[in-house]
Amino acid sequence: MSNHFDRLMHGNELGIILRYILTENEGRRLMAKMKSGDIGSDRGADKIRDIEVTLDFTPNADASVLYRQGETMVLACATVAPSLPRWFPRDANRGWVHAEYSLLPGSTDSRFQRERRGAKGRTQEIERLVARSLRGAIDLEALGPIAITVDCDVLNADGGTRCASITAASIAMRLCVRRLIASGRCLPADKRLSHDQIKSGMEAPTLSAEEALAHENAVIPYDLAAISVGLIDGDVYTDLDYILDSNADVDMNVVMTADGKFVEVQGTGEEFTYTREELDALLDAATAGVTSLNEMQVRVLDGIE
Repeated sequence: MSNHFDRLMHGNELGIILRYILTENEGRRLMAKMKSGDIGSDRGADKIRDIEVTLDFTPNADASVLYRQGETMVLACATVAPSLPRWFPRDANRGWVHAEYSLLPGSTDSRFQRERRGAKGRTQEIERLVARSLRGAIDLEALGPIAITVDCDVLNADGGTRCASITAASIAMRLCVRRLIASGRCLPADKRLSHDQIKSGMEAPTLSAEEALAHENAVIPYDLAAISVGLIDGDVYTDLDYILDSNADVDMNVVMTADGKFVEVQGTGEEFTYTREELDALLDAATAGVTSLNEMQVRVLDGIE
């Protein structure tokens, strides 16, 4: 076997094998692009897909959002836990935000198998991303000793499910916090009741409209949103659906707060490299896209209690 290997290393067969490998890899790449479909679209490269938001889609959750971005649909439900996680100190004065993510079986073109034994792999990575992102946008000290879980269930997947989940989860989290404040369960530190006062039946103080708004903005200073961007044949595209994502030479998921700060940037060259100038162009496109999403979030929740 070693003699055969030596002969390959010193003969023309090595070049033949290398050419075969390169040709085969290129063929696989081209086939993948062929299968992904035509990227032609009436939507401009810098435009976000149409968005529809339905609040309180599921009435049992403390806040819920049915979020549709193009053909990607996510149901985000925020619920308040009866207590903080067990690993929190008993006298903790700060809160916690957790998130879970899942693709429902009928969300993809072939049935997605339920993960009955817990999240793993891609699912676990995404739900950690969603949770990290939400915690990056909320002041846990201002929230107080409250635990919120945001569940993101993808009803239909057509690219950008993690980004859509983060944007929808942010809406659900703010609405949940707004309602906690209105009910007297989330108060500024100087107005919170002690455990003894709560046990004695003392009622929580009522905040004025101005105080409630000020406290909401203290808990969540800025909205959070995420967008996907990509390079296809040197052109920058915003909000990648499945076809665009499949054809992207470089794709990136960007999570930002409304004040222009980054929570997370995930960028990958799909068998390609990219320059600093291209990276800057992608981040500029993502910033513009997130700004549009933040404006949408404000409009959606304007006047909602």
